[in-house]
Amino acid sequence: MCGAELTPLPAGVQRVAAALQAADHAQAPRMLDDACRTAQQAADVLGIAVGQVAKSIIFRRLSDDAAVLVVTSGDRRVDAHKVEALVGPIGRADAAFVKARTGFSIGGVAPLAHAHPGVVLIDRELLRFAVLWAAAGHPHAVFPLSPQDLQRLTGAPLADVTEQTAAA
Repeated sequence: MCGAELTPLPAGVQRVAAALQAADHAQAPRMLDDACRTAQQAADVLGIAVGQVAKSIIFRRLSDDAAVLVVTSGDRRVDAHKVEALVGPIGRADAAFVKARTGFSIGGVAPLAHAHPGVVLIDRELLRFAVLWAAAGHPHAVFPLSPQDLQRLTGAPLADVTEQTAAA
């Protein structure tokens, strides 16, 4: 033992860990040596397909300034027009907005345990995988879950929110 295991988890990770524990989720957040600010970085560090990364994209709903979280597959791009059809007009969310609404910094936004509740949508494309990995409140923290766990933990609906991909 080197003592690193005695270092307290960052506050955001503690909040995610508490939410996962309260929901009886069997997997706690894991701290990684390398930052995973992008889906590709996370996939590389975890040794998984980039699509297994459940990335969190935040928009700002224009009508009420609510955060709109779209949890999408790491190998897909969100189609803002599809999101708008579901939640109304949206705009870009800057780093200050993301931090204020979620309590997390960009690159570590978890799909749950946000500082202020917002609207959450889950990309149907995530159903392609049995195991997903999501940010856990810090760029060095992740946790595994199934798409069904993601729905249960967030209470969010599945939605078609990504751009069409070219046929392979």
